[in-house]
Amino acid sequence: MESVYLGIVLAPLIGAIVAGLFGRQIGRAGAHWVTIVGVAISFLLSLVVFKHIVLDESAAFNGTVYTWMVSDGIRFEIGFLIDQLTALMILVVTFVSLMVHIYTIGYMHDDPGYQRFFSYISLFTFSMLMLVMANNFLQLFFGWEAVGLVSYLLIGFWYKRESAIYANLKAFLVNRVGDFGFLLGIAAIVVYFNSLDYADVFAAAPLMADMTVRIFAADEWNLLTVICILLFIGAMGKSAQVPLHVWLPDSMEGPTPISALIHAATMVTAGIFMVARMSPLYELSETALSVVLVIGAVTALSMGLLGLVQNDIKRVIAYSTLSQLGYMTVALGASAYAAGIFHLMTHAFFKALLFLAAGSVIIALHHEQDIRKMGGLKKYMPITYWCMLIGSLALIGFPGFSGFFSKDAIIEAVHASDITGAGFAYWCVLLGVFVTALYSFRMFFLVFHGPERIDPHAKAHLHESPAVVTVPLILLAIPSVIAGLLYAGPLLFQGFFGDSIVVRAEHDVLAQLGEGYTGALGFMLHGLMAAPFWLAMAGVGLAYYLYMVRPDLPEKLKQQFLWLYNLLDRKYGCDDFNDKVFAGGSRAAGRVLWKVGDVTLIDGVMVNGTAYGVGWLSGVVRVIQSGFLYHYAFAMIIGLLVLLSWFVFA
Repeated sequence: MESVYLGIVLAPLIGAIVAGLFGRQIGRAGAHWVTIVGVAISFLLSLVVFKHIVLDESAAFNGTVYTWMVSDGIRFEIGFLIDQLTALMILVVTFVSLMVHIYTIGYMHDDPGYQRFFSYISLFTFSMLMLVMANNFLQLFFGWEAVGLVSYLLIGFWYKRESAIYANLKAFLVNRVGDFGFLLGIAAIVVYFNSLDYADVFAAAPLMADMTVRIFAADEWNLLTVICILLFIGAMGKSAQVPLHVWLPDSMEGPTPISALIHAATMVTAGIFMVARMSPLYELSETALSVVLVIGAVTALSMGLLGLVQNDIKRVIAYSTLSQLGYMTVALGASAYAAGIFHLMTHAFFKALLFLAAGSVIIALHHEQDIRKMGGLKKYMPITYWCMLIGSLALIGFPGFSGFFSKDAIIEAVHASDITGAGFAYWCVLLGVFVTALYSFRMFFLVFHGPERIDPHAKAHLHESPAVVTVPLILLAIPSVIAGLLYAGPLLFQGFFGDSIVVRAEHDVLAQLGEGYTGALGFMLHGLMAAPFWLAMAGVGLAYYLYMVRPDLPEKLKQQFLWLYNLLDRKYGCDDFNDKVFAGGSRAAGRVLWKVGDVTLIDGVMVNGTAYGVGWLSGVVRVIQSGFLYHYAFAMIIGLLVLLSWFVFA
């Protein structure tokens, strides 16, 4: 099976290299075929691994592929850990990536950077696969930084746009903040565990559960708490948790296919996966779990509220991603890791579906993205309409759709949790259900129903997208409907993940919920009587009333609560703070350092000052070079006198 594991990561990499280096020679068709075939091979091999590990219940594989170096007893290796968690992740990543690759043929058809784009997205897939298949922190960090680098290239793909350059720099810099904490966490693991291998670290962790370290003055901090929080800071950057969330909405500057890939299956899911993988460490620190729980809850509710005032179709979906990532993070903090990964899986399907359906609308309207300039598209784009409806119902957690099973499991798990902050988190995720339904169906009704507000020129050529666009939508719609029905029981309550996720008995809220589990149908019947369902229906009903029955009311409410609208429209002032205080302060400090250090100290004192000093000294020396012998003799006598005085008196 080792060759199969290598094939999974190398197939997309080979496709990326060929399309990137030989794009002109193989042409546009060659570029998309070589990358699609590479990702398709990776997907098929992932199916083989899933069958081998999950269906056949074979033992997990943990082995080294290549040893880079050994330093002071620490091994720096490339290796794979293939267990149930990995098998699920690689299947999701490769399937969604394959759909995005196929869809890209239609979306990027006329773009001059066609070959470059296919090379980038295939490289993105390789990077994520290296991350999720890693068995050590070195390879994890490689994949972690690789997805960050490729996301920088893809967000700024249209590099002639100033907004795209701003967005990719913002993403890059914000993630550097998170990655600084992540790197410190890995450094602490190396220092105290003397190993980078997951198995060694996880085995030694219980023995070090009570160890403390001194960080500030005489304060003693629990070692594992420090490590877990530092690692989570990295996850906050990658998975866009407050306050390191600010880069994700701006990532919409990239082409729609990469928005789908970033938001559904690669970059933003890396942080969620990492915390789940590190469950043996997090389970030993309730403080760290509490931090994860509270930050996730704040993100889930606050980012959902921002979706209410967005008018760009992609940004509405982007804020839904932020909110849903908050739900996943809440699940991790409540020790319901399986529920968090289950929601990661279902979210990957319906979020990719929503983004690609939005891209279909954008194509049809000649790259118009303002939902206020849409309306009535149902009759023109029936396939896109039904796919967007399926994605929206899955997003709001309508019973029977995939998002229902994963989201309701998270809400119930948090309700049952005793971790500090669980009560606050429960109300945040519960209210978030109403908010999610409101902004999701606000977008849906404004785009597909009501009066047509379409530009006449775009309307004259309006039609359904080609099959290369709609077929991936249909293929993503299928798991968006049935994935929850098929896998709710195994993933949540029936030990699907085995030893790949560790949960202490006192934290195992899913085991408590599983005692009353009677199957998917019973789950749905219970959901019909629970608060999340009625809150979601209230959100849909309110969206219909505000935007279909009384479309004049939103503007009146906006004027009535202008202060609240402005607060949400300005994103709580986070961007203002970053631009004026963080970035502005950095630039001001740079200018001061430039003037003091470069201009005054280096140029003024060291360079120009040295030249001036040498010139002055040479002028003095030139004057005393008279050419008279008695002047030189006198100078020698004075010098000798000074030296004798020094030796005698000093």
